[in-house]
Amino acid sequence: MKKSIFLVIVALMLNACGAGKSLLSVDSAPILTTIDLVNVVDDRVQVEVDPGSFAGQRVVFRIPKTVPGTYSSDNYGKYIHDFEALDYKGKKLPTTKLDENSWSISNGTELDKVKYWVNDTYDTEKEVADAVFSPAGTNIEIGTNFMLNLHGFVGYFDGFKERPYQLAIRKPKALVSTTSLDRNVSASSEEMDRFPASRYFEVIDNPIMYAKPNSETFEINGITVTLSLFSPNGAYKASDLKDRMKTMMGAQKAFLGDVNSSSTYNILLYLSDLNKPDAQGFGALEHHTSTVVVLPEAMPLERLEQAMVDVVSHEFFHIVTPLSVHSKEIQYFDFNDPKMSVHLWMYEGTTEYFANLFQIQQGLISEDAFYDRMLTKISNSMFYDDKMSFTVMSKNILEEPYEANYANVYEKGALINMCLDILLREKSDGKEGMLWLMKELSKKYGNHKPFDDDDLFKEIVVMTYPEVDAFFKEYVEGDTPIDYEYFLEKVGLGAVEVEEQTGYFLDGQIPYIDVAVEKDSAIFIREGINLNSFFTDLKLKGGDVIKKINDNEITVETLRPIIGESFGWTAETKIQIEVERNGEIITVEGPVGLPTKMVKKIVPLKNVEQKKVSLREAWLKG
Repeated sequence: MKKSIFLVIVALMLNACGAGKSLLSVDSAPILTTIDLVNVVDDRVQVEVDPGSFAGQRVVFRIPKTVPGTYSSDNYGKYIHDFEALDYKGKKLPTTKLDENSWSISNGTELDKVKYWVNDTYDTEKEVADAVFSPAGTNIEIGTNFMLNLHGFVGYFDGFKERPYQLAIRKPKALVSTTSLDRNVSASSEEMDRFPASRYFEVIDNPIMYAKPNSETFEINGITVTLSLFSPNGAYKASDLKDRMKTMMGAQKAFLGDVNSSSTYNILLYLSDLNKPDAQGFGALEHHTSTVVVLPEAMPLERLEQAMVDVVSHEFFHIVTPLSVHSKEIQYFDFNDPKMSVHLWMYEGTTEYFANLFQIQQGLISEDAFYDRMLTKISNSMFYDDKMSFTVMSKNILEEPYEANYANVYEKGALINMCLDILLREKSDGKEGMLWLMKELSKKYGNHKPFDDDDLFKEIVVMTYPEVDAFFKEYVEGDTPIDYEYFLEKVGLGAVEVEEQTGYFLDGQIPYIDVAVEKDSAIFIREGINLNSFFTDLKLKGGDVIKKINDNEITVETLRPIIGESFGWTAETKIQIEVERNGEIITVEGPVGLPTKMVKKIVPLKNVEQKKVSLREAWLKG
């Protein structure tokens, strides 16, 4: 399916300082990495890495085991094939594979270059155990698309991750690149793009997508945003999404105010074809000034727009953290023996919280919609270990049982920030909140000044209040579940049970019935969910197999028109349903009524003091 090779020449300009002196000679040549995207063989790309001359005998070359933002061990080395080290005469040098991602090269002083073939990840996701999350993966589709998450192509030599790189990518003439890397225009051509990078992290932090031109660029308060879209079957153009993205990102920038961490931002959107082996992991992966988004091409436009709003809004807020506020574990990330930070509550939790808060503050959603989102996060967070210390989980996120709780950073992580935001508002009489705190931390640290992981909580407490220290110790470092209603009450809100109307057989897009394919496609009432009043008033139960409705034998085909007719039923409409329950046939009948369900809602409390109402206004409206 995907056959193409891009030539990436990575020129690593090595200075004669630091750890490099012991391995690389002072007068060494730049490291050149070549990825040929024009001559693809068996859906693989050949890469050549020329490091110049080494002074040491033993050299170790690595492909990343993990990369920032994934919080998983993906072992990109498993996509590397036929690794070779060559001397200056083109003869092979002895190599030893140390692990799945690392190779030791003997006779380092004779090393001219290494070369290897790289397979992509998108069309092998169903074949490979522990497949890479698609937005962190790679695509090689000859003449059509190349998704270059460069950690899947470009490796590094031990001791030289901080050296400058210069990338050169040989490309088909018909394809253009989208990336936040600065293209060296004078050194590039129709067949070759060249990009300088200050260090290895900058290489892998700037993905490149090559595709036929399909992009839109717009300005948002000093930030140039480019949306580049690949739609394999031509279903969408970037112009279809431009207006919604411009409105959303404009609101984000208005929310952030004077936070200016980047002058450019690039959105690389890959739409996957579900009718062939292709990317299956939908979502996005953040980078400092860009994001890779993977979504199914089959989505209707309205759903695609909403998915982009939800996904990109989260990723864009990463320009606050970890771009402007991050620890040494992020600044000096070890790609093959990573030391994880304890602050996922901030890197992902604050980001996810802002991705929701800005929408209410900028008028994109209603207060009720915002409350519903927070309530959903409370509900979702209960699927994880609510007594697990968030900092312990974060520090050990690559190991079990912590890895299984990772997704809670988007649920409880956001809720930690909601409660902390309310607490800050309360102590400052509404003047300070989480956005204020992140701005203060950005001023103190910024893009190039990391903090010590163990010191951040202390720094925040010095900037704020003793109650914040107690909050961190009890709910973030500690294992005490958060009483969300306690914090919501501070802004005059409470959680109550209310009645909400549903459909008869469907609650929005969620069905109350299902098909047992393994049992002759029998139609049954779903178990393990709260049924609406239509089912409960008729004394029907989860697990009941529906045999007849109004004397009609029920199959998938006969049920469809009945569901369609149900949209026109009134409360007085009579119905008779025959079900099988535990081998017994039971018949029930009666009026269908108006189908409702009981749901929990966050609502303003009555008769609360004005101070709490004002505090809520400051929280939701900034």
